[in-house]
Amino acid sequence: MKANTISQFMLRTVIYSGSNSRALIPDLFRGLGAKRVVLFSDRGLEKADIVEKIVRIFENAPPGTGPELAGIYLDIAQDAESSSVNNAAAYARNVGADALLAVGGGSVLDTVKGVKYTLHKGLSDIKTVIPKGILFEQLPDANHIPIPHIAIPTTAGTGAEVSPIAVIYNEETKMKGNIINPFISADIAVLDPDLTVGLPAAITAFTGFDALTHAIEALASSNATALTDAHALQAIRLIEQNLPVVVSNGENVDARMEMLYASLMGISAFSCALNAIPVHNFAHAYGGLFRIPHGLANAVFLPVVMEMMPSLYLPKIKELAEALRVRTNKNEDLEGMLAKVIEKLRLLQQRTGLPSNFSAYGLTEEDLQRAADAVAKDPAAASFPMPAELIQAVGLKVAPMHIK
Repeated sequence: MKANTISQFMLRTVIYSGSNSRALIPDLFRGLGAKRVVLFSDRGLEKADIVEKIVRIFENAPPGTGPELAGIYLDIAQDAESSSVNNAAAYARNVGADALLAVGGGSVLDTVKGVKYTLHKGLSDIKTVIPKGILFEQLPDANHIPIPHIAIPTTAGTGAEVSPIAVIYNEETKMKGNIINPFISADIAVLDPDLTVGLPAAITAFTGFDALTHAIEALASSNATALTDAHALQAIRLIEQNLPVVVSNGENVDARMEMLYASLMGISAFSCALNAIPVHNFAHAYGGLFRIPHGLANAVFLPVVMEMMPSLYLPKIKELAEALRVRTNKNEDLEGMLAKVIEKLRLLQQRTGLPSNFSAYGLTEEDLQRAADAVAKDPAAASFPMPAELIQAVGLKVAPMHIK
């Protein structure tokens, strides 16, 4: 980036990490001035006993030493549906909550960011602030949100515990909208690898590819700086080294910890270098229409988009190849390096058990046309519109089994 171009890098969330770091939560909330905390999570994590582990921390805290757990809300749907945000905010109001604890993957973490914004603005329906799919607020118009907020990720993928972006699904339009505000992220993120060891291998794999996509799209951005590159490249290194390990052995706490760090760094780079994000553009559109998990959509689209749009990735392909430990020849041209990088990503797909296309979803020619329209209308297309022919060509690559 040129010196005469203004950029911003903000990571306002305080980060605590390490095995059993969740034990700090009551004291951390006390430090934030919280008195009545609502725990937000989902039914899957309730069944996995993660919710109970957090509840016990509050129950075992010495009386009078911290805030009370005022309620538990678990009815949070995939993709942070707007109805989940609205209902969760209503619950927080009903129990008189003054603090928010988010425990879960991206859907839970984004839902709670939506709750925080809803309570702060006195909204009844989160959809009213994103009628066109995106609300972008920054300083000086964005203001501090004085609601104590701690986030605990149970996946290493979205990095939503620290990002200034809440991705909210609109059930009516079947599109994902974005609220971008530097104060919407958690005050404190607690990265406890113990809470991720039970994550199934398939979810571990595609959430890891979500983090990898954040880092690669940040690296390729025209808004990238030395700050974002540092975070992106280290995230890529950690994911390449540790994702196959945690997929094959989910009990490896050290590798789980490294993946949580990689996820956090990937989204930090991504959100601060935000510009052209074609992989996420496709993933948002297809995910919204066909309810394909976000990380899985990114995993399928990443090598395809890189192959179809080489000009985005060639300027920093050498750095990307080095971070992925791709062997290149001294005099190799950039196109050759890109081909090897894409091959490495496809091998990583295979090693982690991920599909290379959406054949399992049975997408039809009509589905691809609907998806092409959604890609063009997605908020990400505003900064980087793609030609209709390119959108259709990518669609054919990811759904080849069902197109005649």
